[in-house]
Amino acid sequence: MMKLTRASSYALQAVAYMAAQHKENHTASHIIAEDRKIPERFLLKVLKPLVSAQVLFSVKGPNGGYRLARPANEISVLEILEAVEGPIRGHAPGDGPTNSVVRKLEVLCDEAAEMTRNHLNTMKVSELAA
Repeated sequence: MMKLTRASSYALQAVAYMAAQHKENHTASHIIAEDRKIPERFLLKVLKPLVSAQVLFSVKGPNGGYRLARPANEISVLEILEAVEGPIRGHAPGDGPTNSVVRKLEVLCDEAAEMTRNHLNTMKVSELAA
């Protein structure tokens, strides 16, 4: 089961909104927040790591805002999720000493995480915006 956090969901919604606008100018955060019904303060916290990850450009000031750093068909869903949440990894909790079953579960979880990463990397923002 994969479950998105609220932060990841808001990030994907905001980037999809910008992609759907098909414009080169910046979009103010309050416009995105209003359209997507996202609290603007939370949205700003979510957009910051997307700028750091070079998914978005930001411009400060009265005519500022955010825009995609690259075309939407070049930005993967994986980039957005990992910018906001960190790397997707497998994890098999094991209490006590590590044994062969725990090691096999860890390998299984790592493989599942890698399959998920590969799939999310093929999905582009342009698909969300369509």
